[in-house]
Amino acid sequence: MPLPRRTLLTAAATATALPFLPATPAAAAEPPAPSPRSAPEDPTTLQPYASYWFPDTFPEGREPDPGATWRSLKTWRADADPDLPFNTATVPLAAERRFTPPPANPSARADQARISALVSFGGTARNPSQGAQGPRAADFYALTHWAYLEELVFWGGSSGEGIILAPNAPVVDAAHRNGVRVLGNVFLPPVAYGGSLRWTRDLVQRDAFGRFPLVAKLIEVARAYGFDGWFLNGETDAGGDARLAAEFVEFVASLRRSAPDLSITWYDAFTVEGRVGWQGALNDRNAPFFRHSRTMFVDFRWSPARLAESAAYARRLGRSPYELMAGVDVEANGWNTREDWDAIVPATRDHVVSVGLYRPEWTLHSLPSASRTPAAFHARDDQFWTGERTDPTAPGGPGAWRPAAQYVADRSTVTSLPFATSFNTGHGAGWYEEGVRTSDVPWNHLGLQDLLPSRRWIVRTAGARPGVGFDFEAAWRGGSSLLVSGESVPVELDLFRTRMRVATAVVELVHRADAGGPRGVEVTVTGADGGVRHLRTASVRTVNGWTVSTARLPRGSVHALGVRLTGGSGPTAWRLGALSVRSDSRPAAPDRPRRARVTDHRATSPRTAELRLRWQPVRGARHYEVHQVLPDGARRFLGGTAGSAYYVPSLHRATDSEQRTTLEVRAVGDLLVSSPPAPLTHSW
Repeated sequence: MPLPRRTLLTAAATATALPFLPATPAAAAEPPAPSPRSAPEDPTTLQPYASYWFPDTFPEGREPDPGATWRSLKTWRADADPDLPFNTATVPLAAERRFTPPPANPSARADQARISALVSFGGTARNPSQGAQGPRAADFYALTHWAYLEELVFWGGSSGEGIILAPNAPVVDAAHRNGVRVLGNVFLPPVAYGGSLRWTRDLVQRDAFGRFPLVAKLIEVARAYGFDGWFLNGETDAGGDARLAAEFVEFVASLRRSAPDLSITWYDAFTVEGRVGWQGALNDRNAPFFRHSRTMFVDFRWSPARLAESAAYARRLGRSPYELMAGVDVEANGWNTREDWDAIVPATRDHVVSVGLYRPEWTLHSLPSASRTPAAFHARDDQFWTGERTDPTAPGGPGAWRPAAQYVADRSTVTSLPFATSFNTGHGAGWYEEGVRTSDVPWNHLGLQDLLPSRRWIVRTAGARPGVGFDFEAAWRGGSSLLVSGESVPVELDLFRTRMRVATAVVELVHRADAGGPRGVEVTVTGADGGVRHLRTASVRTVNGWTVSTARLPRGSVHALGVRLTGGSGPTAWRLGALSVRSDSRPAAPDRPRRARVTDHRATSPRTAELRLRWQPVRGARHYEVHQVLPDGARRFLGGTAGSAYYVPSLHRATDSEQRTTLEVRAVGDLLVSSPPAPLTHSW
């Protein structure tokens, strides 16, 4: 049985992704004109899309699926790829900063099972490179529970579009900030779904010198796009033999030898006989592939006995059993999926193997599409990862579901100053700057997502537990804020687990209290000894209805940060718009971007145009923001990205008589302070 639920193998099907590679230069010279095979996805638009390919040859006797452009990876060249600047991830993998604090509950383990997630963020073809804008753009799987993940596979691929996928930059950038590897996908589909054994032979072909050309291309793509490796999924069963299997083993070995920094995950399907046989186990029929891979995704037909035998087999190979990911298919039923959890992550003895979650975006798609909202999605997603009560100190449910927080310790990358977050989840119904809405256009872009609280939600109060979650009705910066609503005070809320050494530092909060809101706000600080201090805050100023307050941190190690609300009367609604930790000095702005320019444009109506922008990257920039300057001097937010190229889908001419429209690009630093603007113009 192939990787399940063949909805993914329709024209909108999806397959897998890839692990870490160093960030690549995004400000190189303009690429030459593309070859015909790397022509734009849709010649009627400048929109860049995530990339996908066939290994070498294309399907015979058919045309591309609607919206698809067939490309050969063997002939792909980075310098001829016009969309590469828009697809390049630039955030380095924060693996060296990632640490595991003491678990939030006794059942969560810090050094045993891990979690890999196979996620589809969109169709194979026409998956925008840099998020989206428009009426439905906020209706997006904005994954935020990175703290429980070891790696993410960018799922996709179909025989009518392409079967090798590179993850788009926003997903990689968000994952890397949290220390999570991202893998691209090599998907060789079953014959029943259009697969051809020719593609397997194309993949493992050798040149005249005995080398594997496609190994070199997979490495080149990963390095050029800035992601971390490949998920190898061979499911084409059409007359293969042991000789082909031996070549496939050598292909995987060559990939591992040639790029040991890349991560390879092997899917349990193709066997040493050259045929497809889902084992649901590690055994002699797939072990040669596992030997050259970092991890293996064990097919869903595992049993408790097979997993126990697989763990023992891995140990005999000198490998950790936690490098085996037992597949758990949640695409159709989510937390209602019936699974023998004790066969994977037993509660009263050592874990057996790790967990491979297939399609956790169920938390979005199981909600009614006509009425779901970003806030409703995040509330549901919190339940999926931390349990029915969204309390990681006592996780469990709904029903028999075993949420990640119940068996895996969360991790954090908050280890140094400066640190700042505006609780921006990477999508929203509009965009805010200092509490003012500067765009009404719904959007998504995970590359703009902030570091977010990993433990959702640990709340301490003597009264009724308040509601806590991300709110999209108001924000300080970005698209969301953190909302606490209830009737009990005082309330203490854990936010971030940290490993910061502080000499002299200030915590700054930006917050807003609505009717009956708390009168007092304190910062809670946990030291290395576990002791908690409550620091009074002093109001510094009020900006657009939001209060900016500060507190001085004590010298020493800071292991956790939170807030405590006191006073107030009646129902409480309190929003936290931003939190930052910095030295005493005033935060410095990054340098302005240089050589900001329009590299291409196309009129879409007499009053609208789409543009491609480029600039040189700035040292210390967290991301970049693009604005339109209106005739009255006000600014309209057009979008942002962590890279140094941006596609503006719709620039609106302010008036019929406006001949030139001014745009501005700003670099935004780690403390969310913006640089001076780099202006550029578009002539109508």
